[in-house]
Amino acid sequence: MIEAPQSFVVREECEKAGWQHGFRRVLGEHEGWAAFGSTTAQGTIWLAAVGMQGPWFLALDHPGVGAELGLAPAAIAGPGVARHAFDTLGQLYAVLPRLYQLAASLPDAPLHAFQTKVAGMPRTTEAERLVVQRIGQDIFRAALMNYWQGRCPLTGITDPALLRASHIVPWAECDSDAERLGVHNGLLLSALWDAAFDQGLVTFNDEGEPHFSPALSEGARAELRWYKPLPLTEGHRARLARHRAQIFHRY
Repeated sequence: MIEAPQSFVVREECEKAGWQHGFRRVLGEHEGWAAFGSTTAQGTIWLAAVGMQGPWFLALDHPGVGAELGLAPAAIAGPGVARHAFDTLGQLYAVLPRLYQLAASLPDAPLHAFQTKVAGMPRTTEAERLVVQRIGQDIFRAALMNYWQGRCPLTGITDPALLRASHIVPWAECDSDAERLGVHNGLLLSALWDAAFDQGLVTFNDEGEPHFSPALSEGARAELRWYKPLPLTEGHRARLARHRAQIFHRY
């Protein structure tokens, strides 16, 4: 049973965990759950513990984030849409950096940033529309850099100059700004992989493994080295199915 109200030591450890990992807005405690928010990441997290020796608990209000973190749900009542247990404080600390990155790049976070930045900007001329589009593409890239932790997941390349924010459904074919800017409509790929993907010379199956088009030369295929498949969400998979059907060159 969690400690409620929290003791001084547990409360201090919860606040330190939140502060060190970007959740610096202390939102109060209710029934042993201390709530924290961020000015740069969406949503609320809650932290609790049975005692200083653990176990420790994390509650989230973002559907699906726990699965992306590889966390199993815990059978404990509390706030949010899902709760997760950790035997030690160190185990909790290990997931908080990635949690913050995901919270900062949730599907509607880039959209909110885009709407705020372009509010009131004219879009009458082609030049004005291109300026707005460039702002959106810059926000999309920053969100993907956060989501994919600044690394091409296929090759491990981390040089920013060699990384491209690849839309799965192309910008012009998206139904809304939410889809254009959503991180589940994007892959962070090295430049060569991005070019092949954009031209439909490579695509990915539901396991994140590449499929090469017969139109791709053997020499180019040999240069497209990869070390592990893409870690995909259902949002990625749905859009990649469209890429396979409409963009990928099968013949």
